[in-house]
Amino acid sequence: MGETRVDLLHLLEDLRDAYPGSTEATILTEIVANALDSGATTIAVSTDPVAPALTIVDDGAGMRRRELARYHDVAASAKARGAGIGFAGVGIKIALLICAEVITETRRGKHPVASSWRLASRNRAPWRWIPPEGRVTERGTAVRLVPESALSPLVDPGFVEGALRRAFQPLFDPALAPVLRQSYPRGVVFVLNGHALDPHGAEAPEVAPLAIRVARRRQAAGAGYLMRSAEPLPEELRGVAVSTFGKVIRRGWDWLALAPAAADRVAGVIEVPALAESLTLSKADFIRAGARGAVYLAYRKAIQEAVAHQLTLWGDAGEPAERARRRAARPVERDLEAVLADLADDFPLLVPLIEQRAGGQRRLRAAGPGSGPLGPGGSLHALPEAVHALPEAVATDASSATPAIEAAMGAAAPTPPAQPAAASGHVAEGARTRRPARYGLSIGFEARPDDSELGRLVESTVWVNEAHPAYRRAAASRSEGYHTALAVALALAPLAVDPAKEHAFITAFLASWGAAIERRKGHTRR
Repeated sequence: MGETRVDLLHLLEDLRDAYPGSTEATILTEIVANALDSGATTIAVSTDPVAPALTIVDDGAGMRRRELARYHDVAASAKARGAGIGFAGVGIKIALLICAEVITETRRGKHPVASSWRLASRNRAPWRWIPPEGRVTERGTAVRLVPESALSPLVDPGFVEGALRRAFQPLFDPALAPVLRQSYPRGVVFVLNGHALDPHGAEAPEVAPLAIRVARRRQAAGAGYLMRSAEPLPEELRGVAVSTFGKVIRRGWDWLALAPAAADRVAGVIEVPALAESLTLSKADFIRAGARGAVYLAYRKAIQEAVAHQLTLWGDAGEPAERARRRAARPVERDLEAVLADLADDFPLLVPLIEQRAGGQRRLRAAGPGSGPLGPGGSLHALPEAVHALPEAVATDASSATPAIEAAMGAAAPTPPAQPAAASGHVAEGARTRRPARYGLSIGFEARPDDSELGRLVESTVWVNEAHPAYRRAAASRSEGYHTALAVALALAPLAVDPAKEHAFITAFLASWGAAIERRKGHTRR
């Protein structure tokens, strides 16, 4: 019999390339994420540029001897997806690429245990038991990294603090404490070289709390705030950051497909713990296919509507990026709206891509068991009264926004939002948008000469490949409409159904699309 072998060095390099940030920042955030998943309330980080070494000690649950032994196996994890930040068991292994030694000491019970680990060759990463050094007193885990280079950023306190504040911004923000209280009832304190890192909230003339609701659930599934500054914000703070269990996953405006008039002056943070179920392997993005992709798109849509509504109140709402890119696709989008509405009962994972219309669209059931309908009263586009019934002067700091967020999380039912009065010192309001923003499926066009696919689904936009020979043939024969419908069907199939059922979905989609054309002709004649 043969034996499957692994080029460990190549595997670790591929895993490292899956993370968008630097290797050092990835290692640091992965170790801290493991500490948070273990229930830690204090995470102490110490840097030693002389040794050199970086030590991270937490007071979490710790590990037993057999769990520490399994901890050294690639892709071995006892954590379940969606219950915390981590689930794959690969993040800490990346440290072997840049560290001469990784020492792990842990205690869960009477006696602590410790191990020393290193990458010896392309195919071997041996580890051995060593005597504990006493870094863990009662319980918890201590990880000591020994970088190969004395100039490694891991031993730079400034780099460590900046990486922690960027990656775990909600844990430093007092305004988001009510949202994270369920995940971390005792809070989380970061200590760097013996000094606790101070909390830091939003600092802007205007801070507006937001609550995120999906379907007809009375309790908010997520919350956060938007802030607007009179001056341009630093580039790393612009846009809306979405986090889960306190870890920032995406930041900016592109992922939300919104384009405010003053995008460089508006920022925000929104915490949605349920999105942990849709995290990719690198925890730097979200899955966009299948049931997990539908969960992400549903929450993204709710966030879109909440953010766009507040921007409208500020008079700062711009058009969604998709509409600005391709207005000519609107007639096709109208036909596809009818197709998605017809298919929603048989393919409920398509519900997040359907445009909500107050009073004009039939109620649609949400994907998954126990979910309520997503009708006009489904609170996807209406924010709770507790969020909008704010005093005339909008909150000026994060601490004053905290009670409003607490009220928003427990609000019973949404009501039409009140228009906030202008207050002195606020940024002047611009012109109000005359048409509401769009949150359903959109069509865009891009040229990808080396791509054999007709189209691809990105967030809630299907990008049709204009450089594909089939599209050029369709354009020459004036049949772009059918080509676009087919491209949309192919792009939505992986989201809507399992791979074995994609052919049946495409057939049903095209049949419904043809019927939509007939219905439109009938309305035109009438």
